[in-house]
Amino acid sequence: MTSKERFVAALERRPIVGRVPHFELVFFLTMEAFGRVHPSQRAYRQWDQMEEKERQLHRRDMADLYIKTAERFEHDAIFLHPNPASEEETFRLIDAIRELSGDRYFLMLHGDATYGVPNGDRMVEFAVQMAEQAGQLKDQAARNVDAALARGERLRAHGGLDGFALCSDYCFNEQPFMSPTQFGEFVTPYLTRLIAGYREMGFYVIKHTDGNIMPILDQLVAANPHALHSLDPQGHVDIAEVKRRYGDRVCLIGNVNCGLLDTGTLDEVAESVRYCLRHGMPGGGYIFSTSNCVYTGMRLERYEFMLDLWRREGNYPG
Repeated sequence: MTSKERFVAALERRPIVGRVPHFELVFFLTMEAFGRVHPSQRAYRQWDQMEEKERQLHRRDMADLYIKTAERFEHDAIFLHPNPASEEETFRLIDAIRELSGDRYFLMLHGDATYGVPNGDRMVEFAVQMAEQAGQLKDQAARNVDAALARGERLRAHGGLDGFALCSDYCFNEQPFMSPTQFGEFVTPYLTRLIAGYREMGFYVIKHTDGNIMPILDQLVAANPHALHSLDPQGHVDIAEVKRRYGDRVCLIGNVNCGLLDTGTLDEVAESVRYCLRHGMPGGGYIFSTSNCVYTGMRLERYEFMLDLWRREGNYPG
């Protein structure tokens, strides 16, 4: 099986022989690993002044770095961060990666359109709007989904993309930003329609959110994504409990504790890795990853330690 085929099999909760699929939402340590700046962190202020030949070299360099990252760290999927972020450049980045790697990897983009936790300077305003301008918020939510699905249709027509990661964060470590009732009013109907629309186009859908999702877990699953990411242990999410309750309905992605990867002991990291594998693997429908991403400041050797354990212990019998 190719990397993409293994990833899709996990999303569809089909049996897999060999290693558990793996990916990271973002791998930011490209400077440490390859001596190259991550594509999303590059500043292309003079993009419009470049000759097309120079722009093409930049596109190819970004595509090459995504592929090198996937090859070195055995990622089965690549989350693309187009830069510049125009639709045309998104198409070109997809094309560049497909040209260099064929259909080997599962390619995804951010595709959420639902309300997440507002920025700190908008929290009070948003809370007031929920109470006093509910109709306007819902109208805007519907328009946001319409726009996202229209973009999805254009991406489908272009070809080369396999799915979306929906990256609106809904929760803090202790609880969701909205109450379950508010979430059911302002998010769930629109999330459900968004996922259904993407599925009808033939895309796979991964729903990401950090924090404590347990009060809204039933609504997230009912929205019918193919997978949930990242099952945040720092947000009191126990992968064993989620697997017990919903492992027959949704693929689980996660959830090696990023806090322990950053500041814990190696023994604590090892226990987190083993806990994820022990409870995520049974019956399939599991993709191994950190509980967020491989972010700037994390020590590369810690991530490599995590992967070494996965290579040794994250294998289905053949």
